[in-house]
Amino acid sequence: MNAGGAASAAAAAPLVSSSTDSDTRALDAPGASDRRIDPGTLLRGPVAGQLLRLALPILVVLAMQTLVSIAETYFVGFLGTDAITGVTLVFPLLMLMTMMSSGGIGGGVSSAIARAVGAGRMEDADALVTHAALVAIVLGGGFSAAALAGGRAMYSALGGEGAALANALLYSSFVFGAAIPIWLANLLASALRGAGNMKVPATVTAVGALMTLGLSPLLIFGVGPVPGLGVAGAGVAMVVYYALASAVLVAYLRSPRAPVRLVGVRIQWRLLRDILGVGTLSAIGTLLANITVVLTTGLVGGFGSATIAGYGIASRLDYLLIPLLFALGTASVTMVGINVGAGQRPRARRIAWTAGLISAAATGAIGCLAAMFPEQWVGLFSRDIDVIGAGADYLHRVAPFYALYGFGMALYFASQGAGKMLWPVIAGIARLLVVTLGGWYWIAVLGGSLTGLFWIVATSMVVFGLVLTAGFGTDRTWGRGASAHRP
Repeated sequence: MNAGGAASAAAAAPLVSSSTDSDTRALDAPGASDRRIDPGTLLRGPVAGQLLRLALPILVVLAMQTLVSIAETYFVGFLGTDAITGVTLVFPLLMLMTMMSSGGIGGGVSSAIARAVGAGRMEDADALVTHAALVAIVLGGGFSAAALAGGRAMYSALGGEGAALANALLYSSFVFGAAIPIWLANLLASALRGAGNMKVPATVTAVGALMTLGLSPLLIFGVGPVPGLGVAGAGVAMVVYYALASAVLVAYLRSPRAPVRLVGVRIQWRLLRDILGVGTLSAIGTLLANITVVLTTGLVGGFGSATIAGYGIASRLDYLLIPLLFALGTASVTMVGINVGAGQRPRARRIAWTAGLISAAATGAIGCLAAMFPEQWVGLFSRDIDVIGAGADYLHRVAPFYALYGFGMALYFASQGAGKMLWPVIAGIARLLVVTLGGWYWIAVLGGSLTGLFWIVATSMVVFGLVLTAGFGTDRTWGRGASAHRP
């Protein structure tokens, strides 16, 4: 069937209906043949296999990015304590921006495009890419302005002074001066993932990670005619990567090979609402998660420096779960969104539960190993008995509940795909309240122990998972706002 025949066949109905020709409509949607989109493959067939197939390239790339991040920290460490301290001071704000652009607003972009593709609204899907680029420019510019104007005050408040503060400001000026390319690359990659194309974003990221791994030490230390830029070299390497990545993604999305295309369109509020309705709540969820970590660290800090170090090393394992959860979650956003857009709610729900079970099994296995052998993990980073003891206490009590946290995070991403983020935000608030109010009362009022505080942290993970499970299990989670519609 040619492209014109495909457009005619799908003009009056969503991709999937209750009739027996639903698969044909999925394959014949506008753009299915000429742009190599085949949402029909995600509208039928085994769920678990499709989730894993979509998640694998993302997981591999995220593992590479983690390696590059560790390597860059290693390189900067040769510049001395002030250099590594300066980069460390910038890291929380940089991580917040990265998580918001990739998983927060980026999740809103993926969700909106997936639902449009599933409903056969290819013109809207194309227009959403352009709207995503606009959002990237605005929010990237906002982060640049905020960091450049308030960076000194923020890094000083975190304890930066003297040479360490100077290094923080130097590094920050580069990475946040290039905030727009960072946002643009992440949101355009999210647009492609929403259309079911995981390979192009993964390839761009993988090549960029390898390039950064070579470029970073070259610019930090200098070789031959290339001068050593110190901390600034690490920032320049990041700027070069994101500038090239955004340029490559723009060029690809302008080509006829792309599943969705970056085209000139009139800005429409309804399309911005499709992105920001999900993305804003997702960004709030990201912010809540970061605040929870910061406040937990503050509560632990009252027990001494060795305890902070032990907690920091042990909780680093929590962050190692993120690539796994994000990979499965991104696959879930795409599959759930396309099926919700196509009106296949029962299958979308089955995808969500399947993703939850896979995530729970993987994170639960990691948690059980960590709880059984905590000293081995903490001992990789410290030989101090007090540090190892504090880290082991944390993992003994918190790690067994990674499974519930992983299950909850899978439902978080599925909710993004469905376009319904109320319950994930409620779950994030509940987790934050358990840690802050419970932790404060336990320590300030009852004078409780560190062990009790770690049990409270574990309880917050349980609450997060249970609230999302209860909320997702209701029909209201999949209200009319997530249904397929045609203009």
